[in-house]
Amino acid sequence: MKIFSHAIDVTFIRFVLIGLLNTAFGVGVYCLFVYLGIPYRVAVLLSTILGVLFNFKTIGTFVFRNTKNRLIFKFVAAYVIVYFINIGLIHLLLELSDLNEYIAGIIVTPIVAIASFVLQKRFVFN
Repeated sequence: MKIFSHAIDVTFIRFVLIGLLNTAFGVGVYCLFVYLGIPYRVAVLLSTILGVLFNFKTIGTFVFRNTKNRLIFKFVAAYVIVYFINIGLIHLLLELSDLNEYIAGIIVTPIVAIASFVLQKRFVFN
């Protein structure tokens, strides 16, 4: 089973477009929490929780054309995995560079987005 095939052209494009909206929401919330003095691990956790609620409907409805609410549990499980990928990558960047938490969070976003797409396509909305 291929992740990327001819059919993904449209699905992946929709994912990217909706992902831009979802990413703006998630990164904005993350940056707000860091600005408020919340440690980055907690900021990622809180922005992920809020993002899951926002993203479930947008991704399910507009990307995968699926409105089954019962998939929320698989969606949450995928986001738990994405959370740990996100934390691990931010931690790695902070340890290996002089980057701050804002820039590290923004830099890892494309990698986290690809991981999220693969999990959503294969595990949640397959």
